[in-house]
Amino acid sequence: MNLSEFQETLHELFDKQLWHDHEGDFGFLNRSNTSINKVGYCTNLTPATIEQAIIHKVDLMITHHDAWDFIYGLKDECMKLLTQHNISHFFIHGPLDYVEFGTCTSLMKVLEVDTILKYSTFQGDSIPGVGEYIKPIPFERFAERMQTTLNEPVRVWENNQQEIKRVGILTGAGNTTNHIKSALDSGCDTYITGEVNLYTIQYAQLVGINLFVGSHTFTEIFGVETLVKKIHKSHPTLEMIQLFEPHDELNHAMNRF
Repeated sequence: MNLSEFQETLHELFDKQLWHDHEGDFGFLNRSNTSINKVGYCTNLTPATIEQAIIHKVDLMITHHDAWDFIYGLKDECMKLLTQHNISHFFIHGPLDYVEFGTCTSLMKVLEVDTILKYSTFQGDSIPGVGEYIKPIPFERFAERMQTTLNEPVRVWENNQQEIKRVGILTGAGNTTNHIKSALDSGCDTYITGEVNLYTIQYAQLVGINLFVGSHTFTEIFGVETLVKKIHKSHPTLEMIQLFEPHDELNHAMNRF
């Protein structure tokens, strides 16, 4: 596969409107080669994930996030490493969050949601996806399922006495109260996201909706994985590898004072 064929495959997978609506929220940070034999994927572009790509001799990195501008110096360092080691890089943020098979839907599927009522969309703000279980699940059992699926600690707040039936999900930074309200308005008894603050917790408690919070990185990796599998289906000779990322966001137990 070359980079032109890669782009053609992406345009087959995503509606043109998504590209238009999220212009600037996807693209190449670096184009260092044209022949792609091995693809490495992960959620974040960092020097650490690029080092993983170097070790595994990756030709193209696909990430959900670009190198954030507000992490000062990150983009320059990433660009230097990518260029030095002849690795192309493509990030796809907004379109992957809001496509039918994207980050929200992919997390629902690995959490074994029976019916996806709606996937996440953007209507001036991010709207959580909503899914439902045919048979309600006890709170503790669901917490174990999510922790096992993400392979990391999960923060939980049990705010009602119901078994879990209808869940609202907004992967990544779905921590504002309007995101929770959207899930509540859709009849959800449980809300799942990847970041949390005081207001998230207080509002969930006030309205009686269960709150499950993983990490930004690992609530979104399944969407990247789904995309990569679809690319591989179109280009079966490609070698695909997930690049290692540590669970830094929830590594509280390692803190020492």
